[in-house]
Amino acid sequence: MIDIQKSPNSKLSQTNFDNLVFGQVFSDHMMECDYKDGAWQNPVIKPYGPITLQPSARVFHYGQAVFEGMKAYKDKEDKIWLFRPDQNFERINKSSERLAIPEFPKDYFFNALEELLKLDKDWIKQGFGNSLYIRPFVIASEAGVSASAAKEYKFMIICSPAQAYYSGEVRVKFSEKFSRAADGGVGYAKAAGNYGAQFYPTNLAKEEGFQQIIWTDANSHEYLEEAGTMNIFFRIGDKLVTAPTNDRILDGVTRKSVLTLAEEFNIDTEVRRVSVKEIVEAAEKGELKEMFGSGTATVINPIVGFGYKGKKYELPKMEDSYAKFFKDKLMKIQYNEAEDKFGWRYEVK
Repeated sequence: MIDIQKSPNSKLSQTNFDNLVFGQVFSDHMMECDYKDGAWQNPVIKPYGPITLQPSARVFHYGQAVFEGMKAYKDKEDKIWLFRPDQNFERINKSSERLAIPEFPKDYFFNALEELLKLDKDWIKQGFGNSLYIRPFVIASEAGVSASAAKEYKFMIICSPAQAYYSGEVRVKFSEKFSRAADGGVGYAKAAGNYGAQFYPTNLAKEEGFQQIIWTDANSHEYLEEAGTMNIFFRIGDKLVTAPTNDRILDGVTRKSVLTLAEEFNIDTEVRRVSVKEIVEAAEKGELKEMFGSGTATVINPIVGFGYKGKKYELPKMEDSYAKFFKDKLMKIQYNEAEDKFGWRYEVK
């Protein structure tokens, strides 16, 4: 049973949907569900607003926090669609398990999410590129600073209207020193701390004119893994190459969708370790045709150049790019404008 408390006033009329900054504006409602006494309580949908936590809430002291990123889309008939939400549900529980957070029930997740989206349906605008970004997250809410897993948690879902995530050209720096995650760590989880720890080296890269870092492995810094907010693909000749997922690399939903589409359209693909040396040499020989990132917020983001050891490399501009091909295929499925033979679309009724 979901307790629904409707907002008396909507912020819709005050929102400029033609000039959105990603993640700055939020819809009228949010979902909140507490874990206490060994069980998840009934979910509540209420007006979006502040929450109250003790200063000793364990999330502030020991970082028990995980999140997901999803999107809702609206087609030309005003139907609302999600893209592979089962993958996000499974992953947030996988992330939770790694941080000793109790799993969230599947029926709670989907029922509450659907009710929230139906309540805030007017925040989802039609048109390619328009969507409602959905942020489910879990935090340790129990008061106390003893170093142990909490016994109380708060699961929430907030929503933010979105357009394109990145604008302008994106260049990346190959990390020579910093690493995002190590073997046996929490790199595969969407743990909040993974992202907090990357801001400093990313800021250093921005000072050099780059927008993102591509992380290298913690052991040798010889192999490329993923960017701060994206999985990474390389096109060498006509071959598409990407690193395998492991306990350092996030199992991206968009990433696995690209690999499925590549197989469907007979694009030669290799999932294997990708060395910095290989990519630098391919760029110098003119064999590196493309680099692009994949992720929920960005979908597919072309990368126009990269830097390594003080040298900058520019990639050729391609009309028949794989990035454009995959983005078009994915978005047409997401917006219900193409056949969904893989069963990826999920209608919110």
